[in-house]
Amino acid sequence: MSKHRPNRLAETLKEEISQLIRVELKDPRIGFVTLTSVDVADDLSHAKVYVSVLGTEEEGNASLNSLNRAAGFIRSEIGKRVRLRHTPSIVFKYDPSIQHGAHIAKLLKDVGASDETGKEDSHE
Repeated sequence: MSKHRPNRLAETLKEEISQLIRVELKDPRIGFVTLTSVDVADDLSHAKVYVSVLGTEEEGNASLNSLNRAAGFIRSEIGKRVRLRHTPSIVFKYDPSIQHGAHIAKLLKDVGASDETGKEDSHE
């Protein structure tokens, strides 16, 4: 089967779910959440929504748990907004890629700062 339809559905779900989280969900436990990607199964029955959360690990876990509790509501809203025969079940997964990238950027910045101090000493 072609991967075009699952990819198109994944992009549509990403847009709709991000709007639902931003506008509809009023749960205070959901912090600053960023949807990084959506993977839809080939049979369109399941969707894994990868999210990154800004904050501490505890805040991230609370946000992820709240999103998974709201998955039924999100699925029903998707069913109303997107024209599908069967709305895929939704599971939220934690994606550490943004935090990992920030950590690498910090390490590179630290290495760059130590290289500059080393260069200044060699010029004297």
